[in-house]
Amino acid sequence: MKADKYAHISDQELLEQFHADHNNEWLGILLQRYTLLLLGVSMKYLKNEEEAKDSVQQIFLKVIQELQKYKVEYFKSWLYMVAKNHCLMRIREKQGKMTTEISERHTTTPGEETDRQALIQNDHTLDLMERSLAELNPEQQQCVTLFYLQKKSYQEVSEETGFSMLQVKSYIQNGKRNLRLLVERKLREGAG
Repeated sequence: MKADKYAHISDQELLEQFHADHNNEWLGILLQRYTLLLLGVSMKYLKNEEEAKDSVQQIFLKVIQELQKYKVEYFKSWLYMVAKNHCLMRIREKQGKMTTEISERHTTTPGEETDRQALIQNDHTLDLMERSLAELNPEQQQCVTLFYLQKKSYQEVSEETGFSMLQVKSYIQNGKRNLRLLVERKLREGAG
């Protein structure tokens, strides 16, 4: 198996190698390591094996596109977030189709249309947050990811990162503020 030959190379080294020569083979090795994780996440949310397998392929493509544009510091956390967001969007799309089918049988009320618009806006905002998170400095990105996405306590974040409690709180507070500012700026610029 190709990945075994590279087992001694860390995720970070594979990413750095990819950014150095833009050879997708490095990403292939990296993604192969996380195929089961992605399948597990997809199964958890989609509850359908075929859809989950299809999603893993789509997530691979999204990851390759995103990594061409952005440098990611904490690949596994970032990958999990990309996979989760992808699955949530698929669920919303399915619900949207069901809503549309029902809507074709009866007219939509203003409330239903507002709900649909809110879902679309939430998807857009999630995408902006995902991209903005990748733009934070490494310390803020790591602390925000561990605290908000992995639901770790300040103490656990401190132990995992080696930062003092004061540093952890500062990185989370500043990271959250910077994330909000980045998302607001992207919304103003109409990015997405």
